[in-house]
Amino acid sequence: MHDALLKAVRMMQKNGAEFCDARSQIIKNIDIRSVNGDIRHLSDKTVGGVCLRAWMNGRWGYYTTTFLDDIHEAAATAVKNASGYPRERIELNVKEIKSKRTQNVKIHPDNADMKEKVNAVLDVDSSQVRDKILNRIGAYGEEVSKNILINSVGSEIEWEEVRTRFRAMSVASDGKKMERYYGGPDGTCGFELVKSIDIEALGRSVADEAILTLKAKRPPSGSMTVITDPMVSGLLAHEVMGHASEADEVVKKRSFLSDAVGKKVASDVISMYDNGTVDKAHGTILYDDEGTPASNTCIIENGVYKGYMHTLESASLMNSEPTGNGRAENFGKRIWARMTNTFFGPGDRTLDDIIADTKHGILCDKMVNGMEDPVGGGFEAKVLRGFLIKNGKITNMLRSFTLTGRALEILRTTDAATKNVEFDGGMCGKGIEDWVNVSSGGPYCRSDIIVGGG
Repeated sequence: MHDALLKAVRMMQKNGAEFCDARSQIIKNIDIRSVNGDIRHLSDKTVGGVCLRAWMNGRWGYYTTTFLDDIHEAAATAVKNASGYPRERIELNVKEIKSKRTQNVKIHPDNADMKEKVNAVLDVDSSQVRDKILNRIGAYGEEVSKNILINSVGSEIEWEEVRTRFRAMSVASDGKKMERYYGGPDGTCGFELVKSIDIEALGRSVADEAILTLKAKRPPSGSMTVITDPMVSGLLAHEVMGHASEADEVVKKRSFLSDAVGKKVASDVISMYDNGTVDKAHGTILYDDEGTPASNTCIIENGVYKGYMHTLESASLMNSEPTGNGRAENFGKRIWARMTNTFFGPGDRTLDDIIADTKHGILCDKMVNGMEDPVGGGFEAKVLRGFLIKNGKITNMLRSFTLTGRALEILRTTDAATKNVEFDGGMCGKGIEDWVNVSSGGPYCRSDIIVGGG
């Protein structure tokens, strides 16, 4: 495959490409899910193919295929697809890289037996058995991606990405209402992620918390002090601030942060990063899909907006350096500016200290979903549950509620953040069903947010 990609690059150059690259990719996914002791879903699939890209006259031409049979035709088509209505000529800033890297894992998923993976799912399912537990769910997923990229500046890169995730979710009912709770680890690691946890304890904890949530009270509503947990903090970082900091949206003036660089947008407590190098986080990458190494991009520093996440194209358009955020769902999809691990940085407080210092407010516990609004900057999130704080002490558990407001207004009120930062992995969509692996996170943050009662 290496020689075929190199030949394709040379042919695209011969056909007039100003810059070009050729990338092969093989992605293997295994997903296992059980419900109430029965395996309801088990898939083991592998997809692979090649993407050729040619850059001419300020635009990209793509050619993707599962079989690179006729290299001459593929190269010619990629260049032809780039030769439409010309834009302003832009020279891409691409550095030559020679590298071959594999993911540093202890137990590669390929070396773990399928039966052991299925048994782990069934074990976490059965450990949730309790009175009042209506539905029990166990889930395991893995992804192994092998990539080769060659481009016209001389780069020859081979790398592997390995991800594993393990989840438990319980749905409890008392005959009048239902509540749920979930948990489990994820990351760029191998099957050691599953081997390192107490599966029974995970399932037991999730079930117990779902049952406890049945006793949750109706939450208050209105503008009030809210302590967001790392998951909800990360939702704000990702859905609003993160998407609005993707430079391909910024250059189109489709971001409320298009002219934000150098401006004070948040309190001094807030710093924000997209860091593709975080050890074992779910969104960690070695290289993006353009061959740019992963990096740590500071987006906000002590409240001041610093910059954006870039592809090769957006970096050249904005006279910046590529940041390693050019990502595609797979070889057959377009490359966009995409997040990796996006999070608010740590503060200098402990959670106990922040709670004790809060006269009246709410502490969040896990998120359900959130809204993406990179154009308007609005924030909306549904929180799984929370806890009422009165005079510095946690009192009642609260059932699910919503948080709304303008992202920058919320961040300007943030007056405290904890020292610890936690991450939560998942998938991020962009365009028409284009998904990539990411994580989001942050510390516990105290801000003023509008609460909607459940």
